[in-house]
Amino acid sequence: MRELPDRVNIEYLLGGLAPDTNAPMPEPMRQSIRQTWRRIQTEIPGTKFNFDFWEHCVPRRSTYAACRAVIAARQQDSGAGFRMLFAIQEAYYLHARNPSDAEVLIDLASQLGLDTDIFSDALQSEQTQSALLDEFAERDRLGAHSFPSLYLEHGSHSQRVPIEYIDADRLFGRLMDQINKLSE
Repeated sequence: MRELPDRVNIEYLLGGLAPDTNAPMPEPMRQSIRQTWRRIQTEIPGTKFNFDFWEHCVPRRSTYAACRAVIAARQQDSGAGFRMLFAIQEAYYLHARNPSDAEVLIDLASQLGLDTDIFSDALQSEQTQSALLDEFAERDRLGAHSFPSLYLEHGSHSQRVPIEYIDADRLFGRLMDQINKLSE
């Protein structure tokens, strides 16, 4: 496995595409996202989606709850943030569970071995919401508008690095080229 130089610090930020809402997702948006899932399945080998989500859930265009769940998990255990992120993705994409629903997120926290009372409180806390807004401010400062995004920052200069989903070596090479240019 190739590693980045020690001088490179990695920071992960949540993107948050859509604020909290209980309104059902409009049908044209549902169709668009389903089409995106189909396109991704054909373009990225091994990617799978469970299209039952669209039949068994009431989709809402609301991602902030899932973002807060990652932060709430991080608050209990720094490594739990990534585990929560992957659990949310698996629940949503493979098991047709709605990550906009607090009860789904609390169940995932339980499966991860987190204290669900603490998690549930944190999921709705002002502290967690403030932490989320801080991440959004950093995202906006970078100019990130698609997710995932990869940015390399050196001093006051930041540069977007195009993501390569199929060839990790190519992405690593691209990233190292940018690191070397910024270091000159």
